[in-house]
Amino acid sequence: MAIDVIVTAPPYAGYLDDVVRHPLVSGLRLNTVMPVKDGPAEALERLAAFGLPLWVDLKGRQLRVVGGALPPYTEVRISHRIRVETPADVFFSNGTEHGRIAAVDGDRLILEDGPRRVIGPGESVNIPHASLEVEGTLTGTDRAYLGAMRALGFRRVMLSYVEAVEDLEAVREILPEAELVLKIESRRGLAFARRHGSRHGRLAAARGDLFVEVGKPHLLPRVMEEILAADPAAIAASRLFDTMAVHPVPVSAEIGDFVLLLRQGYRTFMLGDAVCLRGDVLVETLDLIRELERTYLG
Repeated sequence: MAIDVIVTAPPYAGYLDDVVRHPLVSGLRLNTVMPVKDGPAEALERLAAFGLPLWVDLKGRQLRVVGGALPPYTEVRISHRIRVETPADVFFSNGTEHGRIAAVDGDRLILEDGPRRVIGPGESVNIPHASLEVEGTLTGTDRAYLGAMRALGFRRVMLSYVEAVEDLEAVREILPEAELVLKIESRRGLAFARRHGSRHGRLAAARGDLFVEVGKPHLLPRVMEEILAADPAAIAASRLFDTMAVHPVPVSAEIGDFVLLLRQGYRTFMLGDAVCLRGDVLVETLDLIRELERTYLG
């Protein structure tokens, strides 16, 4: 079975004409944290003009920074009000930087320690504590995109941090005909996948946050197997050839990682922001994936 790739598409990228013609590319993903000039409708119409299926990636329960801060001993405002037992660990930069939460006040994290740099708006936040409760599901931006999608007749949605059926219902209250990809990014999301499989939508193993949220990163390959068992058509998303964004020679570990995903049975892949922000990097990555397909799938 041949593989296909969904690529993240910045709304104003000038290189997408070349990318959409690549034989592996089956669809585009709009990351809704990317800025747009004239609102959601403009972004949707610009990307739909390329003629490929367009997936709109809503943030849902995903926690993100909404106000800059300079740790330590500072507050960080995030996209949802939360409750969590403190002190608790918090991670930034895809789990590479660590902080410690001293207290929580709604959407304010009060840090006693943290990365020794400015924490900027839009950064993802991971709090892999069993007591974490996130209030609400959809963000204001999510709702704005869903409203524009309904008005324009779009229906393909990727929903981040799916953990309960209620998360899907929140989307369908606004967009009843939504075709959903359910991004599994936490231990609760993994429990949802085990329980429901693909009954409510196609699953995506969203490894960017899942790698941090699983708690024991060495278990990620096993988690990937579990998600594929729950949905044999599951998508493997993110943490794919990210180093190609900084140098043209792939890291051997990334090649091994991709081959493992192929041997586990994954056939649809989604490339994240890192390798999709430059056209030359993206095409080189797609060409590498095509060579790996030829080599390992024949």
